Amino acid sequence: MASMASSTFFLSFFFLVLCLTVTAKKTYIVHMKHQDKPLSFETHHDWYSSSLQSISATPADSLLYSYTTAFNGFAASLDPEQAESLGKSDSVMGVYEDTIYTLHTTRTPQFLGLDAEFGLWAGHNTQQLEQASHDVIIGVLDTGVWPESKSFDDSDMPDIPSKWRGECESAPDFSPKLCNKKLIGARSFSKGYHMATGGGGIYKKPREVESPRDKDGHGTHTASTAAGSHVSNASLLGYASGTARGMATHARVATYKVCWDTGCFGSDILAGMDRAIQDGADVLSLSLGGGSAPYYRDTVAIGAFTAMENGIFVSCSAGNSGPTKATLANVAPWIMTVGAGTLDRDFPAYAVLGNKIRYNGVSLYSGQGMGKKPAGLIYNKGDTSGNLCLPGSLDPALVRGKVVVCDRGTNARVEKGAVVRDAGGVGMIIANTPVSGEELVADSHLLPGVAVGRIVGDLIREYARSDPNPTAVLVFSGTVLNVRPSPVVAAFSSRGPNMVTPQILKPDVIGPGVNILAAWSEAIGPTGLAKDTRKTKFNIMSGTSMSCPHISGLAALIKAAHPEWSPSAIKSALMTTAYTQDNTNSSLKDAADGSLSNPWAHGAGHVDPQKALSPGLVYDISTEEYIAFLCSLDYTIDHVKTIVKRPNITCSTKFKDPGELNYPSFSVLFADKRVVRYTRELTNVGPARSIYKVTINGPSTVGISVRPKTLIFRSVGEKKRYTVTFVAKRGTSPMARSEFGSIVWGNAQNQVKSPVSFSWTLFGL
Repeated sequence: MASMASSTFFLSFFFLVLCLTVTAKKTYIVHMKHQDKPLSFETHHDWYSSSLQSISATPADSLLYSYTTAFNGFAASLDPEQAESLGKSDSVMGVYEDTIYTLHTTRTPQFLGLDAEFGLWAGHNTQQLEQASHDVIIGVLDTGVWPESKSFDDSDMPDIPSKWRGECESAPDFSPKLCNKKLIGARSFSKGYHMATGGGGIYKKPREVESPRDKDGHGTHTASTAAGSHVSNASLLGYASGTARGMATHARVATYKVCWDTGCFGSDILAGMDRAIQDGADVLSLSLGGGSAPYYRDTVAIGAFTAMENGIFVSCSAGNSGPTKATLANVAPWIMTVGAGTLDRDFPAYAVLGNKIRYNGVSLYSGQGMGKKPAGLIYNKGDTSGNLCLPGSLDPALVRGKVVVCDRGTNARVEKGAVVRDAGGVGMIIANTPVSGEELVADSHLLPGVAVGRIVGDLIREYARSDPNPTAVLVFSGTVLNVRPSPVVAAFSSRGPNMVTPQILKPDVIGPGVNILAAWSEAIGPTGLAKDTRKTKFNIMSGTSMSCPHISGLAALIKAAHPEWSPSAIKSALMTTAYTQDNTNSSLKDAADGSLSNPWAHGAGHVDPQKALSPGLVYDISTEEYIAFLCSLDYTIDHVKTIVKRPNITCSTKFKDPGELNYPSFSVLFADKRVVRYTRELTNVGPARSIYKVTINGPSTVGISVRPKTLIFRSVGEKKRYTVTFVAKRGTSPMARSEFGSIVWGNAQNQVKSPVSFSWTLFGL
């Protein structure tokens, strides 16, 4: 018996040690000196495998990815000691632990003017633009795709472009035959995900099926927003009914599944970008991001640099951490950083209280409703988890048969509704707190639910607290159009200043990102909750995740119209033609508090596709200029090589100030200086013999002068320089808050506008 007990103990101990060994392993991204590969190795993959042999008993299992274009190096499953040992090799420039990124989770084409005839593209019409966009391929890195969606119908699409080198993977739930002339590629990358979720060592079984199929909905939504085909009678359970379509309806789509149920791992994202570049994508769309990090530690920035070098436009979401300042993701200057604004469409709903006051809100609830009889109203003011309606926080004895007021925040808005329903509640009012201000985001709740702003929320909370017998009934009113003012900057949209490089103004632009209707995965309900058994072919979502693919699709249209333009020229066209006035002819407002917005929230402004097709002038940037920019940062040569992937970089050419980059916007940081001077270069993409005059707008605290004041372009493609001098006026406190202005080069046909931000301290906070 004793012998059996000891053997049982030994087995348990052995299993424990085995588990500890497995869990100690992590994914590391290893940066190699590309040119150091010995001639004895035929490929870099062979060399990487050999490098692992000295530190790992199973090098074949340890090597997860060999990167070929986006990065010089590989991803491997290692324990910390192995990673440290590998880092001592002369051929290894850096070993970085894998990072996790998160998703930044119809009427849009009409709102953007895409349903009108394009009369501004150098004499060509809409039909010609659509024809040209057949050759443009948008790569979407996300949660995969639901290929059966009508948004990927390929009727009337010509043959796939001959440059395409991608494929559709086969998986247990995904046949390559599901791809077509519209959806021309579908791949998945999950090795980093498997490693992080216990897939390393003896645990081989993944938690999620390795497949390009979208089980989340997010990827299908973003892909169809960028380039979905026309689908008539589209709606979410009756809301936003009409024709759904993407921005570039005739462009091709290729999806790269890099996001799984626990997030998006840097090693998988880099593998997806690596593949998309080789496959022949023209535009990459990534509605995901992490926190701020130096560019050499930012997987997306590293992959995007190679994409840019290969003429590929990269669009990324800015993040959903607004309205707090300095919350941006994806701020590298070679990336288009996209914030979110509202549409002129809304989904009104009302809370009618027992005191006969009716308060406005929004909702996408589509069930039977409450009827006309008021129900009791309850708000758990003293109980933090109760007032937030966190799981398990509500007492069914108090909640049953009542409408519950839930504070917005902490858990998902739709989850609050499920919590109320499970506790026996018949309705819910989600009331904003100061963090969300007056921003209203509609949701497809599982029970009658209405979202209200902070001011209304405070009034309802006070009524529930003070009235001896508070009651409410919720009323739903469908879809309304022509909402004014719009667009408004979404409160959730992440804000500047740019914490990585304060001299580069970010975000770049805003696009539609609130209550966006697009295709959806039929593997999951519209709320994404396990309890939601409803199925829908379209869903309405909000986030910079939604605004990013709008800009990706618009970039595809510009690429179709101007195939010779660089990614920087396309970005410049979208930025310098963006507008900063809403549909009431007032300056853009911020949904957080109703105040005027500024470039740290909206960048250059809201995109205007028609004008972007013919911007007149562009600020172009070469790869060499981006390298000079990187060399002006406090990076080592090895750090720069991580991003640029060239062995012979010396940084002999660099800017004195990162703000010297030929960027379409200005971020002026005075710090210990009173004078900041930048020279910019404009390229004429409009007609020959064009004359532009400058208009300056700035705060009283700064003197601004531009030389020359007139630019004369005699030919198409001609380049002209100008120098702008910013002087902080004496007497201005170094603690002065940030200020904003603009520099506009204009004539009768074009207004080429650049926003300017001014800060007196390092981050202007």
